Formats: sequence, C-alpha cells, structure tokens
Amino acid sequence: MTVNTAATTAGAADGEAKAALLARLKEFEGVHAESGVVALDPVNGPMIRHWAETMGDTNPVYTDAEFAKNTHFGGIVAPATMLQVWTMRGLQPGIANPDSPIQKLYDLVVEAGMGSVVATNCEQEYVRPLRLGEVIEYDQLIETVSDEKTTGLGTGHFITTLVNMFVRDGDERELVGTHRFRILRYTPHKKKAPEAKRPPRPRRVVNRDNQPFWDGIDDDKLLIQRCTNCQTLRLPFGPGCNKCASLEWDTVEAAGGGTIYSHVTMHYPKFAAFDMPYAVALVELDEGVRTLSNIEGIPHDEVRIGMRVQLEFVQHDADLKVPAFRPVEQEA
Repeated sequence: MTVNTAATTAGAADGEAKAALLARLKEFEGVHAESGVVALDPVNGPMIRHWAETMGDTNPVYTDAEFAKNTHFGGIVAPATMLQVWTMRGLQPGIANPDSPIQKLYDLVVEAGMGSVVATNCEQEYVRPLRLGEVIEYDQLIETVSDEKTTGLGTGHFITTLVNMFVRDGDERELVGTHRFRILRYTPHKKKAPEAKRPPRPRRVVNRDNQPFWDGIDDDKLLIQRCTNCQTLRLPFGPGCNKCASLEWDTVEAAGGGTIYSHVTMHYPKFAAFDMPYAVALVELDEGVRTLSNIEGIPHDEVRIGMRVQLEFVQHDADLKVPAFRPVEQEA
C-alpha cells in the first residue's frame, strides 16, 4: 500500500525544483564571463611601492632600480602576489551588465533564495614576473558550479571562476598568471536565538577609601566628604584633601537637588545588563560638588544641560543599590 502524504509530495516537489535549478546552473560552466578586459593601469612603481610598504616587504628588487638592474630580473619587477591588484576596477561601484553570463548566474541563485555570499578561497599561479609598463589583459571563465552543499553558514552552491592574465605583444598574448576565485552563494540557516538571561549589572568597587560612601548609599544617603581642616567638600571619596592635603575628614549628607552640568548618550560598547542607549550625566549638586549618574524617568534624547534633577536610590537587585537622578518638574 502506498501512502502519499502532503509532506512527501512537498519533498518530492522540492527535490525536483533543486534538480532543475542545478541543471540551469551547470549550463554556465565553461562560459566566458569576460574576455580581453584591459587593466585600468599599467604595472607601475607607485602602486608597487605602496604594496611593499603596506606588506612590510623590503626586497629592493621591487623599488630600487639600480639594485634590480644587477639581478637576474634585469630591472624592477612587481611582487608576485600583486597579481590580482592589476585587474581591480577601483573603488567606484560599477553598473552590473544584466546580459553578462556571470550576472545572469548570480541573478539565478538570488532568485532561488541564495542572496548571501562569502568568499571561501583563491588560488594563484605565477608564470613569470611582471615588469614596469606592462599592461594586463584578462579573460574570466566560469569554471565550475557545485552541487548543492550545506555548510556551517547555510545551504547553497560554490561558484568558481578562473581569471587568466596576459600581456599582449601585437597579435599575441603571453600568459603571465592565473587567479582562481571561489565563492559560496547560500541561504543562511534559520537560527532561533536563545532567550538570553540578562546578566547582572557590574558590582560596586568598594575599598577602604570609599567604604563610607557606599555604606551611606545602603542607608539611602548620598554622603559628601568634608575636610575638617579647611571645610572643602569632595566627591568622590579620597584619602586626603585636594586643597590642603589634610587626611582628616567627616561627611555631610547631600540634600539631593542638583543640575545637569554635562551628559553623554551611551550607544557603544553594548552592555547586556543595560537598556541601550542610555544617558550618563555629570550632575552638579547644590552643595557644589559633581557626581556621575544615570538619569531616570525620561528618554536619553530628552536629557538637557541645565535640567534640574532630584536624587533617588535605585535597587537593581538584592546586592546592588546605586544613586541616580530624576528630572524635577518645573513650575510654569
């Protein structure tokens, strides 16, 4: 007895569609995508020098004409690995020719849902060194299109092109190198991101100098250090007075009012423990000292310099209480 379910029917149809697509893709194998394309620039000294400096290659045969003349090359030659450089079309994006075989191939895989692309590897063969003034002419061949492959990135087809590079001498062309380039056109895997548990906020850094400050926060008090010798206030806490260097001090409790002196909006780096973006403000307390804090209760883009704020204490979790500020509604 044969059972023909919707699932098996759909699977068969999918297999037929993939086979039909592969047959169409295979038609491009052996087709020349481009022929007789002339490089924008001849092999030249400035580009060789830039390459050598960037790569840290100090071989004088690339840049020193006198030295190169006395080698078996008989003159300056380009580094072999610059081969592809001479065929690059520049930084300005070109307009794709819809009738070119390579573009038709790419359009076909995109229509099939394989819109993502990654370069996987290249292979180069150097037949002979390139010399100053030589102009590269190249042909591009669509060499192979693979069967459907499933990789860690997704499912798709590897497309390999072969670029043969020549130097023309009259009606003759001399092969000087080849560049085989392979890409994967694919449909990414559909991954369901796991629901990440929000990590806790960074813990308070407590030491002997600032322990009294955090003890005050735990008691819902914002304490300011005061030098008992010159009465100068300071925040954050420190071991000695910045004005008179006295090590003697006591504390006063801030009334809680203040004004935003400056502020920034944090977009990056992203911290999973915070709701990005968020505002960080330098608040000038009415007592005259300044402290950094988050601004609660309003969007980050509504924070303004000169805005009046009021102290509050935020309990983020059982072990973390921190001071923050909230805008004060101004009377009209």
